[in-house]
Amino acid sequence: MPQPPDALITDPTAVAGALTGIIAGLFWLSGVARLQRFFEIIPVVLLAYFLPTIATAVRLIPPQSPAYDWITRYMLTLALFLLMVTVDLRSVLRLGPMGLIMMLAGTAGVVIGAPIVLLLFGPVLPPEAWKGIAALSASWIGGSANMVAVAESVGTPDALFGPMIIVDTVVGYSWMAVLLYFSAWQGRFDRWNRARTDTLDSANRHLAEFESHRLPLDLRSTGLIVMGGFAAATVSVAIGQGLPELGNPKIISHMTWTVLLVVTGGLLLSFSPLRRLEERGGSRVGYAALYLMMAAVGAQADLRAVLEAPVFLLAGVVWILIHVSTLLLVARLIRAPLFFVATGSMANIGGTASAPVVAAMYHPAMAPVGLLMAVLGYVLGTYAALGVAWVLGQMAT
Repeated sequence: MPQPPDALITDPTAVAGALTGIIAGLFWLSGVARLQRFFEIIPVVLLAYFLPTIATAVRLIPPQSPAYDWITRYMLTLALFLLMVTVDLRSVLRLGPMGLIMMLAGTAGVVIGAPIVLLLFGPVLPPEAWKGIAALSASWIGGSANMVAVAESVGTPDALFGPMIIVDTVVGYSWMAVLLYFSAWQGRFDRWNRARTDTLDSANRHLAEFESHRLPLDLRSTGLIVMGGFAAATVSVAIGQGLPELGNPKIISHMTWTVLLVVTGGLLLSFSPLRRLEERGGSRVGYAALYLMMAAVGAQADLRAVLEAPVFLLAGVVWILIHVSTLLLVARLIRAPLFFVATGSMANIGGTASAPVVAAMYHPAMAPVGLLMAVLGYVLGTYAALGVAWVLGQMAT
């Protein structure tokens, strides 16, 4: 059998340069006015994953390279640290009990749905499908950074990660469209549910505290964000490599320890003056690192894995229905407005990019509330999804 030809670019530094070039090109194109509609339909994060996959398939870059391992390990850790250290947990806690309850109900729906989906679809899915489901649960609780963190922790195969990206995008954005449609029905829902809308007025009073004052990025802040972030990432990786792996099947790997260290350390430092780095765009640098890491993961994927997506898509739809049922049950019990149902759902499924959009569609002034609820999802995502991964691992043995 003939061997496939060598890739055009093989030097690790050049491979890393090719990936950064792809991401830089996507960022530039996403700002072109005539392409706005295209990127609304096909988000940058999806292209950041699949364009490197295609580049590997056409042998522009190799399927394996030391550059991928380095980028995945250190860009993930850097992104998580910057996202956690810039979280305003005080503002999250001021959302009020109803907002927090609905956010947690959405999380519970994802957590409950994962083992049910594995039980229903496990017989027709690959043997290690539980690792892909665990990774997707992290995305549907916190976001892409949590998804890759858990995927790395449990060792999700590249062949399973591709279908999970498709499910995350197709099912997640389809559900967002449904929520946007039902914004016109919130009056009827609230009357039927005898909703307590006074909590929305309370949330409005806290919006002024949430609005951050953006400042230009100067040299000092750049050094603190980039170099300080890399220092924290390096220390976390070094400590994580020295801690024992736990679980059978393995749930707590060296990378899991690294993720837990950097997330917990970042959250603790978010109560320090370092949180003010968000005024200079600290989280945006974290997102840029996250996109580069997604490109490195995508470069190692097999394009043929997309053929397995239809079964995973059906599983994703069932999972969303369980998530929604949980939210509606809790909303009925506590008489929550449809606003908190929709925002609590999208804060989990869509994260910080989508939750403010849905919140603003229901109440134009409430976009920051959606963002705050999504931030809470980022905080919970890694911890909750690792618990899901443990349960799924036990079911798979």
